[in-house]
Amino acid sequence: MFVIVNERLEFSCNFSYVDINAIIFVGMISMPAVTIRNLSEETHRALRVRAAHHGRSTEAEIRDIIEAAVRPPERIKLGSLLTAIGRDAELSDSDVDVLQRSRDTTPAEPMTFE
Repeated sequence: MFVIVNERLEFSCNFSYVDINAIIFVGMISMPAVTIRNLSEETHRALRVRAAHHGRSTEAEIRDIIEAAVRPPERIKLGSLLTAIGRDAELSDSDVDVLQRSRDTTPAEPMTFE
């Protein structure tokens, strides 16, 4: 269930509670924060031990675990994919220069919602 409380979007379910905060300043958006409640003492202790083993804070360890889970290193990265396509096509630097010169550099027109 999603609920907005004091300008915060909250999500809760039977087994845990997640609080997602995104504070918007004038012209700037801060990093979102996630609060995990009802974590077992054993899990919290294991996280602290793992963080100490890696020489970082528990919060930094949790960020690393989440990052590794949702952005695995074997994912296909756009830049690497484009480089591989260029190599397969045997493009030279001069070919890339020709493509760059023939590119349309006219700024895109902003969308209107009228």
